[in-house]
Amino acid sequence: ILVSYPKIVMLYPTYIAAIIAGVVSMFLTMEGPHSQVVGIVFLVITGVNLVVLAFDFPRTTSLNLFFVGLVLIMGTVLTSIYVPTLLPALTNVLSLIEPRANYHFYFGFVIMLSLLYVAMMINVRFDYWEVRPNELLHHHGMLSNLERYSAPNLRISKEIDDVFEYLLLRSGRLIIHPSNEPRAFVLENVLGIDKKEVAITKMLGALQVQVRDDKSE
Repeated sequence: ILVSYPKIVMLYPTYIAAIIAGVVSMFLTMEGPHSQVVGIVFLVITGVNLVVLAFDFPRTTSLNLFFVGLVLIMGTVLTSIYVPTLLPALTNVLSLIEPRANYHFYFGFVIMLSLLYVAMMINVRFDYWEVRPNELLHHHGMLSNLERYSAPNLRISKEIDDVFEYLLLRSGRLIIHPSNEPRAFVLENVLGIDKKEVAITKMLGALQVQVRDDKSE
C-alpha cells in the first residue's frame, strides 16, 4: 500500500512541542523567565518546522550547518535570559521580547492540529495505491473509483530531495512508471520509503522469475 501524505504530516514536532509546552505551562505562573523560555522555545521549534516545509535540504552538510547555527543562537538566547549580566546588550533586547502564552493557547493549538490530522487520515483512505504481483491499482474518490495498470515491467525510482524530511519520517518521493502508460505517477511524502521500495522490488523480481520459468516450459 502506497500513500502520498500532504506536507502537514511534517508538523508533528510542533505538535509534540505544543503538548509539552501546554503541560509545562499548567504548572508555571505567567511571571518569571521560565514562561518566557517556554514561549521562545515553542516559537523556535515552530519556526524550524516551517523551514522544513518551505525549503529543501538536499545534502547532509547543509542540514548540519543549519543545526549548528540553531544551537548557537538558542544557547546564546537562553544564556542571556538566565545570566543577564553576561551579555547585557542582548539581555536588554530580549527584555523587549516576551512571547508568553498560557496552557489554553497551547492546548488549543494541539486540538486544531489534531483535527487537521484526523481529516488528513480520513482523506488519504480515499486516495492510495496498491501494488500487487500482477497489477497496480489506484483507489481514489468517495465512491472507491479504481484504475488498473499492468505490473510487469513496472519501473520505480526513489528520490530523497530533503534530508530533513527523510530524518523526520523516512519519507521521500516515489515515481511509478507502468510499461503501458505514457505518463509517470509521482507520489510525494511516502512514509517509510526504503521499506516500500524493497518490498516492491522483491515482488517485481519474483514476478520476473516466474514469467521466465513459464516461458521456458
